[in-house]
Amino acid sequence: MQTRHGFQIRAQRQLAEINAEAVLYEHVATGAELLSIQCEDTNKVFGITFRTTPTDSTGLPHILEHSVLSGSAKYPLKDPFIELARGSLNTFLNAMTYPDKTCYPVASQNPQDFYNLIDVYMDAVLHPRLTEDVFSQEGWHYAMDAPEDALQIVGVVYNEMKGVYSSPDSLLGRFGRRALFPDTTYGHDSGGDPDAIPTLTYEQFRQFHQTYYHPSNARIFFHGDDDPDERLRLMDAYLQGYAKIEVPSQIDPQTRFGEPQTLTLPYDPGDGENQGKGMIAVNWLLQSTDDVERTLALNILSHALLGTPGSPLRKALIDSGLGEDLAGEEFVEDMFEQIFSTGMRGVAVENLDKVETLILETLTALADEGIPPGAMEAAINSVEFALRENNSGRFPRGLVVMLRSLSTWLYDGDPFAPLAYEAPLASIRQRWSSGERYFEGLIQTLLLGNPHRVTVKLEPEVGALRRREEAVAAALAERRASLPSQEVAALVERTAALKRWQETPDPPEARASVPHLTLDDLERENQRIPLELTTIADRPALYHDLFTNGILYLDVGFDMRALPAELLPYVSLFGRCLTEMGTETEDMVTLTQRIGRTTGGVGFGTMISPMRNRPETQAWFFLRGKAMLRHVDDLLSIMRDVLLTARLDDQERFRQMVAEQRASGEATLVPSGHAVVNGRLRAHYTVADWANEQMGGVTHLLFLRELERQIARDWPAVVAKLEQVRDCLINRSVALLNATVDAEAWPTVCAALGDFLQALPVRETALSAWDATLPRGSEGLTAPAQVNFVGKGANLYQMGYQYHGSAAVISNYLGTTWLWEQLRIKGGAYGAFCSFNPRSGTLALLSYRDPNLEQTLQAYDGAGAFLRRAEIDHDELEKSIIGVIGALDSFLLPDAKGHASLVQHLLGETDELRQQIREEVLTTTADHFRAFADVLDQVAAEGDVVVLGSPEAIAAANAARNDSLRIQRVL
Repeated sequence: MQTRHGFQIRAQRQLAEINAEAVLYEHVATGAELLSIQCEDTNKVFGITFRTTPTDSTGLPHILEHSVLSGSAKYPLKDPFIELARGSLNTFLNAMTYPDKTCYPVASQNPQDFYNLIDVYMDAVLHPRLTEDVFSQEGWHYAMDAPEDALQIVGVVYNEMKGVYSSPDSLLGRFGRRALFPDTTYGHDSGGDPDAIPTLTYEQFRQFHQTYYHPSNARIFFHGDDDPDERLRLMDAYLQGYAKIEVPSQIDPQTRFGEPQTLTLPYDPGDGENQGKGMIAVNWLLQSTDDVERTLALNILSHALLGTPGSPLRKALIDSGLGEDLAGEEFVEDMFEQIFSTGMRGVAVENLDKVETLILETLTALADEGIPPGAMEAAINSVEFALRENNSGRFPRGLVVMLRSLSTWLYDGDPFAPLAYEAPLASIRQRWSSGERYFEGLIQTLLLGNPHRVTVKLEPEVGALRRREEAVAAALAERRASLPSQEVAALVERTAALKRWQETPDPPEARASVPHLTLDDLERENQRIPLELTTIADRPALYHDLFTNGILYLDVGFDMRALPAELLPYVSLFGRCLTEMGTETEDMVTLTQRIGRTTGGVGFGTMISPMRNRPETQAWFFLRGKAMLRHVDDLLSIMRDVLLTARLDDQERFRQMVAEQRASGEATLVPSGHAVVNGRLRAHYTVADWANEQMGGVTHLLFLRELERQIARDWPAVVAKLEQVRDCLINRSVALLNATVDAEAWPTVCAALGDFLQALPVRETALSAWDATLPRGSEGLTAPAQVNFVGKGANLYQMGYQYHGSAAVISNYLGTTWLWEQLRIKGGAYGAFCSFNPRSGTLALLSYRDPNLEQTLQAYDGAGAFLRRAEIDHDELEKSIIGVIGALDSFLLPDAKGHASLVQHLLGETDELRQQIREEVLTTTADHFRAFADVLDQVAAEGDVVVLGSPEAIAAANAARNDSLRIQRVL
């Protein structure tokens, strides 16, 4: 067989579904497999994946994922990953640990940048410097700064997983998977259980890399318009010197249970209103991934059962009133054996068993009586639309293609099969349309008739996390007491030595070894999105001539300044009412099925923002929809019906929606604590951010809790508020349109939009400037968590700062140097961010899953001094500029381009202004850094602090601070 750069072709296929040519190669010498997908996508993707199958829950795959990016033979510095992030135009740069694989993908639109990223990643995974310092920093280590100090456990992954294990939703899923797979690798936590992580040794860590990170265990992936021959040549060079070996990563099937099982565990609900509420998930182990038609059918079935508010299983659970929101709902297809799971959160403990009974009874009725045809047709069409649209959102399309192919390829199956969906989709549609009880059969066979089922119940135990922390502290104290003095001295020295290593700068030659672009490689001009401004039915309309593969993307906007400020908290609920409560002629189920049958989705969104250098706030409510061109009339008919005739008076459905939204908000507090802190902090400074917090932050969560009581107490008053929102918003006088579609279709679409607008009511209205009382001062938000989320910030414009594009460069530099080093490297936090919004002028310093609090605030306050002493040489400056240009030129799919252009237009951000900012970024100098140090000193002196953490952590911080945090319990 012919060899090409050391590779032989094993299979090849033209994939019409993604308009690509795919070739599967095998590297002759090592057995490494390479999937090469050639297509017209300029956003090029590379990835190397290893099948990593843990045998315990020490988090070995996860710790190794962090560690291999912490220096390699060719790039001998402590953190080449962050160096890449600073000086690259990458559109994706990360690594991910899954239950059975570890992936290292990168993406870029710039060919040289793309090859630079590949070079660093390949050397990282094959030749990492896995020193004991790296293991201690990224994994875990005992730490003592002085002989009299308490013994501590410190490590990035250790702290990250403490955060993960603080989330009840995470526990529900992780314990469900463990219980389903007691005998296989899936019974262990590849991310790491905080109780098990400190049992991992350095020797086990190194051995895991030697065992699994070998080319014989690698799946290599390329996608995009780069040279396919160069792909092979590059990879062959990296794989030289390796020989084919047998890697013990095979995954065995789980022995099936003879009868269902139940697992009951405690979780900490906090001190709030959830003390009597539990969670439950019913989990089934299905079959292997080798049958792609069945996998696609299960995706469709999952969508039919749970994917919309009108889906029969979801509706049965919500309508029962047994719980507040669904939990654990998912079909997991990217494992050797698949899982289906569903359940509820916010369930009274005495009702947990009733939820399981209801799930089984509902599935039995659907299997016996049939799934409603409308639900199945909508589900099939929704899944088909998603496949054809191939909309990967903010991720590169190639990354989604890689993960989809790995769902079979990782288990030695056909990597093309999950991508070639036309034949299995046609087969499924034919079987269903012919009257075959295909989906009912799947329910009966894989769920009802399947005894391999595990029900996981989480019952509330107030203070469980505090007691866990106390138990860990007691065990550490006991260990400390047992250590002889010489071991204490050695531990203190080891702690000091690790800190010296962390604080020692990498040699200039090591930093210079990491490849990066130069300013000469950058485009001087901003990318421009096609925009035509016009009027339709006397209202402003924006049109973007972009290739959308036969899809219309439409935003119907209404100026939210027509609303009184007191109605802002109702906006998100009103948006849901439009598509989740039915209309005057259709109930909720019929409406959601109609949406699924004829469109790619209809939903709402909002945009509230200050305007740069202007006092106004722009605030817009959008009804957003998408559909194939042949269904434009259907889309507009649906949008017209929901805007004009949506029901707002269904008390029970609205109560359900409020409970779902409140429960969902509570569930995301700890997993997304940095976002909560960021929103709350910014609300201290501008009306726009205050309004956003009213509509989606802590204030909104408190509003939802009170609204639940008001629904029961005075429902007519609630309906009156919703009707007032509709009367103020749904008004052609405050409307605009934004359409993204190709030029050939635009005349027809334009005519239809005119008829659509003419149907909207016209009312005189006055736009208001909301009178907001901003919540200045420092705050401590308490929730059951083993880690903290720490923010400090201020509004720079209110301090007199005049915006210059260099602020973006400096923010990028701070986040990837000082904050990264102080918070993550030394402090053990998982994330550190410096975020400056040039529209509002607010700068926020943030941490994520942070074991510290006061130490982090001290680091924030030291940022100005750091900038003054930092050596901002040519390379440092160039890399920071390149990183910002990469963000400015981020890759967007057509729908995102159209919406981004709309936002820029509304905020008065012309192409000329954006070009001016780009020039300021490109001409940033070291002097700009020095001047910004004074600004940071002002933030240190005058900024507000917002922290989300445990009551104990915040109480300890208050005891140490002169200006105490104003405490508010949020969970």
